[in-house]
Amino acid sequence: MTLDVVEEPICPLCDGNRLEAVEARGKCYFDCTRCRLVHLAPVHRIDASAERAHYATHHNDPADSGYREFLSRVATPLAEALKPGASGLDYGSGPGPALSVMLAERGFSVALYDPFFAPDPEVLERTYDFVTCTEAAEHFFHPAEEFSRLRRLLRPGGLLAVMTEVLRDEVPFADWWYLRDPTHVSFYRPKTFEWLASRQGWSHRFVHRNVVFLQTS
Repeated sequence: MTLDVVEEPICPLCDGNRLEAVEARGKCYFDCTRCRLVHLAPVHRIDASAERAHYATHHNDPADSGYREFLSRVATPLAEALKPGASGLDYGSGPGPALSVMLAERGFSVALYDPFFAPDPEVLERTYDFVTCTEAAEHFFHPAEEFSRLRRLLRPGGLLAVMTEVLRDEVPFADWWYLRDPTHVSFYRPKTFEWLASRQGWSHRFVHRNVVFLQTS
């Protein structure tokens, strides 16, 4: 490792301290040997204004057929798993909350929360039948806190649908395209979701290689 990283590495998901440093694209990442999360060293994060400006460049148009097809990886199996009239929350909805539109078309009511574009604290005081977290978990600076909050937002039997590009062994980490986005800071392996489900008391199943459903008891 050629980069000088001054902070003591602690895993932001499991608090483990047995981490392996990995250099990629001129930045330092830490790979946790316990929960298998990989996270970007905090010293390499961009600031909040640059983060928001980057998100604002996303064009998540509900009328875009290609984007709707992409989100159908979540929307279709989720609609099949939910009871009619279920209510949910799109957590990390972004500047163009297309998934909520798609779910509303299927008869589900969906509230929105996003720290930059829909920062409504009241929606975090309720509970829901389901919560979606699409292309948001990779932005979590503090994933342990975020997933604990998501657990509290769910009613008994509630379902959390997470979509993120899952890190797999067949792709060398340093060559992984997902690292190109400067706002991506947390990366999950299948083993990470297995650990997370066990920790939170969830069952879990992958409905797509990059979509995992976690369900409360």
